[in-house]
Amino acid sequence: MNTSIEEKLKEKNINPTAMRMLVLDFMVKQQGALSLTDIEKGLAPADRITIYRSLKNFEEHGLVHSIDDGTGAPKYALCVDDCNTVSHHDLHVHFHCNTCQETFCLPNTTLPVITLPEGFHSGEMNLVVKGTCDKCK
Repeated sequence: MNTSIEEKLKEKNINPTAMRMLVLDFMVKQQGALSLTDIEKGLAPADRITIYRSLKNFEEHGLVHSIDDGTGAPKYALCVDDCNTVSHHDLHVHFHCNTCQETFCLPNTTLPVITLPEGFHSGEMNLVVKGTCDKCK
């Protein structure tokens, strides 16, 4: 197991249990965002509930962010380094490929500025572009 995985967990004040290290190591090696089912299949026969709890813990500590890509199951992707327990700074566009069903973070593509009517206050913003990825074109 890569010691940097353990260090990454400790940096976010997450106790580096064996399962958490496995989940993070698996996520680091992937290209796109992953659903709970994707991770469960990749780490079979790992316990689904334990994986889910690990993901929620990661999200609470600013290690991963969840993405609602419209498929009905949230996807999880690694956060940028400056995310923390108070707020996520992953305001970027996500791309969902209709062919391979993968979801990708596009951190260099910023979200458009949205002007809300007076009295409206945003809590979160999610922009998912759907189409065909470069591998499926």
